[in-house]
Amino acid sequence: MTTHGDVHDEVRTRILDAAERLFYERGIQAVGMDELRTAAGVSLKRLYGTFPAKHDLVEAYLRRRDARWRADLAAYVAARGGAGAEADAGAPADRIRAVFDWLAGWFAAPDFHGCAFINAYGELGTTAEGVARATRDHKRALHAYLADLVRPLNHPSPTVLATQLAFLVDGAITAAAISGDLTSADTAAAAARVLVGASATDPS
Repeated sequence: MTTHGDVHDEVRTRILDAAERLFYERGIQAVGMDELRTAAGVSLKRLYGTFPAKHDLVEAYLRRRDARWRADLAAYVAARGGAGAEADAGAPADRIRAVFDWLAGWFAAPDFHGCAFINAYGELGTTAEGVARATRDHKRALHAYLADLVRPLNHPSPTVLATQLAFLVDGAITAAAISGDLTSADTAAAAARVLVGASATDPS
């Protein structure tokens, strides 16, 4: 039996699907609520009943994208980089390399338009606290994930190494979006290898 909650969840999903596609492809300010209503196939009343203001929808779109983006990345890295106690000594470096391999695949996708969070912050971050907060939370979560990946390397400062890798990730994404250069991920991966190699040989 279909419940009111099921209907609400289905409508919310349709709205978020439309918002993610349109906002990410064209930008947040270029897309109006009436266009979103049409794309989602819901009434304007239902749209505003689900998301009372556009900034509510934007933040919900970013929160959902964050969870899905990081889950996809983590699943890829776990599958290709080795994970768990049975992983060999090369696994930590392999997992870091897998991050950039995943980025390379994403950059080649026809619907790649850069970092949704940097894009949204560039449009609204100085005036919409929800967007700024969602962007900061996404970047912090990515940094924490990278810190977990580098911890087995026994780097003297894993937080610093994770920050450096995060800069490489953001730089590769931005370069690929602006220039269309699909080798950006490989270039960043080469720099990451230098950083990881330095950490492995650091006498300190």
